[in-house]
Amino acid sequence: LHTTRAIKNLFLFFFSPSPLDPKDPIAIERLNLMNMAKLSIKGLIESALNLGRTLDSDYAPLQQFFVVMEHCLKHGLKTKKTFLGQNKSFWGALELVEKLTPEAGEITASVKDLPGLKTPLGRGRAWLRLALMQKKLSDYMKTIINRKDLLSEFYEPNALMMEEEGAVIAGLLVGLNVIDANLCMKGEDLDSQVGVIDFSMYLKDGGHSSKSAEGDGQITAILDQKNYVEELNRHLSASVNNLQAKVDALEKSNTKLTEELAVANNRIITLQEDVERVKEESSYQLESRKALRSDSAADGQALGETRKQLKEETVLRLDVEKELEVQIGMKQEMELSIKMLEKDICEKQDALVELRQQLEDLRAINQQLSHKSQSADASSKQKSEAIVRLEEKINQMSGTIKQLETRCKQAEKQRDLAVEANRLFKQEFGDKIESLQVEVGQLRKHSLEQELRKERERRTEHHARAASRQTSAARREKRAPENIPKVRLGSHFCYNKNIKLHGVFCESCVSNELPLPSSILPEAVCSSCYSQLLQQYASMPT
Repeated sequence: LHTTRAIKNLFLFFFSPSPLDPKDPIAIERLNLMNMAKLSIKGLIESALNLGRTLDSDYAPLQQFFVVMEHCLKHGLKTKKTFLGQNKSFWGALELVEKLTPEAGEITASVKDLPGLKTPLGRGRAWLRLALMQKKLSDYMKTIINRKDLLSEFYEPNALMMEEEGAVIAGLLVGLNVIDANLCMKGEDLDSQVGVIDFSMYLKDGGHSSKSAEGDGQITAILDQKNYVEELNRHLSASVNNLQAKVDALEKSNTKLTEELAVANNRIITLQEDVERVKEESSYQLESRKALRSDSAADGQALGETRKQLKEETVLRLDVEKELEVQIGMKQEMELSIKMLEKDICEKQDALVELRQQLEDLRAINQQLSHKSQSADASSKQKSEAIVRLEEKINQMSGTIKQLETRCKQAEKQRDLAVEANRLFKQEFGDKIESLQVEVGQLRKHSLEQELRKERERRTEHHARAASRQTSAARREKRAPENIPKVRLGSHFCYNKNIKLHGVFCESCVSNELPLPSSILPEAVCSSCYSQLLQQYASMPT
């Protein structure tokens, strides 16, 4: 009881719109039961619409709905003392519906006629199932909830059926009119069932993937189809057996009627013989009467007796004729009924042949569904094996991830140690490093100044050499004839353009040398590059 109340309080925490008074546990129970009824009715309607067929007794959401309704009807029941002990049952409250609504009398009579129901609890459960199949459960619940003066005989004042929660549940039951249910209660033990609410049906589990959910849905649909076909097969087998029994009974009645017809024919023949005999006797008596008239004076007393016998014989003849007419009518009726029975037997035999054909078709469908279920089982096994393999891979990956995490932690620790060592090194040698950096900067500056000074000196010396070369070349040109320039055959490499030139060159074109940015010493350049470099060097500051 404590566990049940704890679970109810848990659902109350999630579903109650406003805080409740903790001092009123009955109100909390009522609200919990109402919320459970909402969840059960909503889940039943959604699952039934998704399933798209008639529900049977083995459907789990439907069973849970009846369990929840049973708990709602049991809430706040008064205990009645009997000779056998205390008794708490909602069957008495449901019997009030028959008094308030005459249409419910059929359900009550059907429940009382069901074999195997020995307790009021079993009758109440059967009543709920029949009312749901008739789609009248909401109307009947509203009828008894509106008569609280009659319900007070069975319920406490703070019971669910006496408060507003009962009216809310009755309104929610209207949605169940869209559901078609076919419940067979002959082989079901409604007296000893234990009604326990399965909360796992109403809790969402997000751990499964969508593919596995679709596969489970397909397997469930196939199994439901298989169960439906098996149930239909059982119904058809039962109907075939009933029709066979009716055909046997009709054949027996036909034989009986044939025997009775033969007896009636014999009776008619005997009656016709009696009629002929009476006619002969009456004609004989008439002749004797004519003969006696001649001797009337002598035999008056015999004539009276003869008249009396004649009247009796005529009355007997009329009775025999009436009985003969009755027997003839009975014979005609029996012949007509025999013809009708023969026609009915032919029709039943045709229907029996069709039902057998349907039964064979259903067996073939059942075999196909069994093959599908086997293939679905095989696919589910393969999926389960794949899931196991994936779980093993996940476990391996989780192991490697843990190893990587440990390595990462070790690396982080080593990095922290290195940072700490760097910080300590900077604390110890920071000032020395700064002074060394200043000294290095000064040395670099001094070396650069010396290099620049040497470069300027080299450039001035080179310019002087170039000028002397030009003057000497000019003197040689004056001495030599003007029309015979000195030439050189071969190749020349220009270091400025970084290319190799081939052909015949004059000596003045290949004797030019200048210091380049890529080298410290003077390098050979072509005449065009020589003039360009001279202009650049002239424009540069010394």
